[in-house]
Amino acid sequence: MTEKPVLYWDTSAIVSALFKDVHSPAAWNWSRREGLHLLSSLAIAETYAVINRIDRERALPEILVKAAIESFEQGPWHSINMNPDKNQITRLSSKWPLRGADLWHLAMACTLRNSLPEISFLTFDQRLAIAARGEALHIDSTNNKSL
Repeated sequence: MTEKPVLYWDTSAIVSALFKDVHSPAAWNWSRREGLHLLSSLAIAETYAVINRIDRERALPEILVKAAIESFEQGPWHSINMNPDKNQITRLSSKWPLRGADLWHLAMACTLRNSLPEISFLTFDQRLAIAARGEALHIDSTNNKSL
């Protein structure tokens, strides 16, 4: 077991840390916490897809898009290159009505919990947060009052 907190970020939390929205203050607070901040390769791919869609659609000025990329690349996150356990995916898919990527993130956090029992799951997706709580994953309730 590690001494510092372990925080697994899903894409909704990462995007809120990069682009101001209603959840940004909570995401910024999480990003400043000491500990091991983990991103899956799926979260990385999804985040770059969001950033580049914003750029293609010219939803924000180019300078803000570049700042988001820089913040993402210099953030507190450490990427992990692993897959969730297939049995977790199978079990969770029959239990929770989640989209594929959300199911993957939940299964990844449950898989990581096997070796990192102190893991916290950070999401601002209400359906995913309900499932994560149902799986006894720690979610900081002070940052997810609406969930």
